[in-house]
Amino acid sequence: MAGADRNARPGRDESESDKATTGRSGVPAGAESGNGTVDAGRVGPEPVERSEDPVSSAEQTKDFEQFRREIDDVEKRIAGEIDPGVRALVVAGSVFALLVSLVLPHAGAARGFDVLLSTDIASTEHIGLPSRVFVWFTVIFAIGCSLLALMTRRWVLAWVAVSGSAVASVFGVLSIWHRQTPGINNYHGAGPGIGLILGAIAVIVLTFHWIRVVWSRTIMQLEAEEQRRLAAAEAEERDRRLLGGES
Repeated sequence: MAGADRNARPGRDESESDKATTGRSGVPAGAESGNGTVDAGRVGPEPVERSEDPVSSAEQTKDFEQFRREIDDVEKRIAGEIDPGVRALVVAGSVFALLVSLVLPHAGAARGFDVLLSTDIASTEHIGLPSRVFVWFTVIFAIGCSLLALMTRRWVLAWVAVSGSAVASVFGVLSIWHRQTPGINNYHGAGPGIGLILGAIAVIVLTFHWIRVVWSRTIMQLEAEEQRRLAAAEAEERDRRLLGGES
């Protein structure tokens, strides 16, 4: 009997020790499963979903806006340039013909340079106002601005060249008509010289080709501006939907 009590006592001590250990473990009630094991999935902390960093998103948006502004600047710079192509040879040839016309006789013994500088020979030949305006517009716009437009490929200079050349064309025709019309007191001076006729024809050809170049570039500019406007409207609508939470 004493031996049985000694054998049973250690068992009770062990069970009491297990209960005490379980009580000290701090496991809450209901944490144990039906088979006596602890459900670790329900005891540990729940995983936290990571949200997108707003700082990095703002930086990406800023970089995209800067990249879009750079593209717009490049498009505007390209839109301000011209590409005459084969017409550049025609324009250059017309400018050369105008330079030659200044050396040739304009009316009688007066050459184009005499009309430009208002020398005594021009006064002797009774060079009128239409011829003087024609020569000045030819030198400034048809020759000067045309050369600058060809070298720089700037659309604005091409517009200035075509405007001045158009005015010079009108005064070139008037100059030829003026040399064939009697003056005051029925004065009949020398008729139009080869320099005046060559200059009038060259400036008309130059005006025609400059108009074709400028007009074609204007159509391309209008199309580019329309595309930029549509792209800006689409981007604004997309941003509005994102801010409003729409899909």
